[in-house]
Amino acid sequence: MPWTVNAVVALAKGEPVSTVQIIVPDPGPGEVVVDVAACGVCHTDLHYREGGITDDYPFLLGHEAAGTVSAIGEGVENVVVGDSVVLNWRAVCGQCRACRRGRPQYCFNTHNATQKMTLLDGAPLSPALGIGAFAEKTLVAAGQATKVDPGVDPAVAGLLGCGVMAGLGAAVNTAPVQRGDTVAVIGCGGVGCAAVAGANLAGARRILAIDLDDSKLEWARALGATHTINSSGLDQDGVVAAITALTDGFGADVVIDAVGRPETWKQAFYGRDLAGTVVLVGVPTPEMMLDIPLADVFGRGGALKSSWYGDCLPERDFPALLEMYTQGRLPLDAFVSERIGLGDVEQAFATMKSGTVLRSVVVL
Repeated sequence: MPWTVNAVVALAKGEPVSTVQIIVPDPGPGEVVVDVAACGVCHTDLHYREGGITDDYPFLLGHEAAGTVSAIGEGVENVVVGDSVVLNWRAVCGQCRACRRGRPQYCFNTHNATQKMTLLDGAPLSPALGIGAFAEKTLVAAGQATKVDPGVDPAVAGLLGCGVMAGLGAAVNTAPVQRGDTVAVIGCGGVGCAAVAGANLAGARRILAIDLDDSKLEWARALGATHTINSSGLDQDGVVAAITALTDGFGADVVIDAVGRPETWKQAFYGRDLAGTVVLVGVPTPEMMLDIPLADVFGRGGALKSSWYGDCLPERDFPALLEMYTQGRLPLDAFVSERIGLGDVEQAFATMKSGTVLRSVVVL
């Protein structure tokens, strides 16, 4: 029997979000219903609200979530009712050319639930990143639910569902940072700080955090940065010179751009050592263009990479990273800046814009 639950919805472009009742259907084949315990407030949710991704209003926001499976559909085998899970937005198909080549983290045919959740009047909702977890319950494809240790605080576990995994995975999976590497991270919000934590976990010997805001640089230092650079007032050459000065005059082995602008990417490109690696994990907007001499690309060698979702495989990475957290090796709880209710999401967007939090987390 369908459920009627409270949820946070963006009804129209530019309007504040609304807390309304929605209908969550019984799970169909390959689907599960999850009782949401906690969901982080991610910048992507704000992009949805402002029409920066699609115009498929109304949006059911929230995607960085953990909870408990409350119902399963026909054919579901990876979870059972009562399992603690973290939700992900890349349920792999197992059949595409990437999956068949043993690279499911690059699946080209990821999928979501087939059925739609709706408003009370029957209007279909577009769930953010195929999840929609600012709600008491949500419907997802079974592959979007990854079983994890039930003893981990859901407010912490859910952060692996998006931002923390994106940044940490950019360092650990995409780069990948090797023991003894020098690493520079440009942009130290949630994703950048997660990249710092990932570089530290991987054994980097020197980690440079670069940002315009001293408070964000302090967050990065607490998560493992050995040096900080306040880049306010510095042009590209100034940032590159600062990186070079802190890496024995060579540039960093790995530079991670967690901002995603042409100017920060160029800082990353020229701030790396010869044959070094650039990883772009910050998301650019469609109109951004890059102009760089091809001879420089050839002459400097190395690797230029983009990181989608930290190149993660949820069933492999989520349990392993949470085990590292419980062992005290990965300070995930440092990312939880405040715990809020469903009715506080609009204020959380304002707080996010102020740059005073790493993550606000809705706790249900």
